[in-house]
Amino acid sequence: MEALLREARENHGRIPADLKEQIILQHAPLIRYIVNRIAIRLPSHIDLDDLHNTGVIGLMDAIDKYNPDKNCKFKTYAEFRIKGAILDQLRSLDWVPRSIRQKSRRLEQAYTEVEQRLGRSATEQEVAGSLGIDLDEFHFLLNQVRGISMVNLDELRSSGGADQPMHGDIFEDVKAENPFTSLKSREMRQAVAECIGILPEKERLVISLYYYEDLNMKEIGGVLGITESRVCQIHTKAVARLRSKLRSLLHS
Repeated sequence: MEALLREARENHGRIPADLKEQIILQHAPLIRYIVNRIAIRLPSHIDLDDLHNTGVIGLMDAIDKYNPDKNCKFKTYAEFRIKGAILDQLRSLDWVPRSIRQKSRRLEQAYTEVEQRLGRSATEQEVAGSLGIDLDEFHFLLNQVRGISMVNLDELRSSGGADQPMHGDIFEDVKAENPFTSLKSREMRQAVAECIGILPEKERLVISLYYYEDLNMKEIGGVLGITESRVCQIHTKAVARLRSKLRSLLHS
């Protein structure tokens, strides 16, 4: 693919329409895969066809902007462009009600307060107690906020909106990477790794299976011998705990 794109630019100065169509057809499964993974954490009223169309636009943008001379495979670059376009579209829709965002923030704050007070990972009962609710209400809360259980590191690290989205030209020029950007990236990866490392075992396992082994919620449930709904709850707890810990680390 990289050779085809390089040849097209050298011969035509642009990517011909027929080659664009060929690339879009070849990468259609990648777009569906990304949409389906993101859709797991979205409310049911979100139109997946719209997200797929947005993913196609992201892929077309990747075709136009990809530079084969940079040390990056096209598929990797396209994946970031597709995912970035879809997430930008979701942000513009503002699909999460203000009340749900407030509940999610309360959940994060409860984890922060309890874990700072106890000096260890908090249990469900302890967080529920801090919120003044019983376990059934706590599980209901987890199900409510699962739609925004995507860790937005830009939001966590931003103090004034000056940071650029991480999904942008992350591979724009790896041969001449800005030292400051490289340092911040390493610090961010280290912070995330440290936070994942101190999660309770089951939450750490769910995060690992979901994000690193590419298993879906149903498959993880089969591995752990629990229901898909319970996996979703564990995932939401893990992300709330991660957001809490990352916010504390990045603003300390």
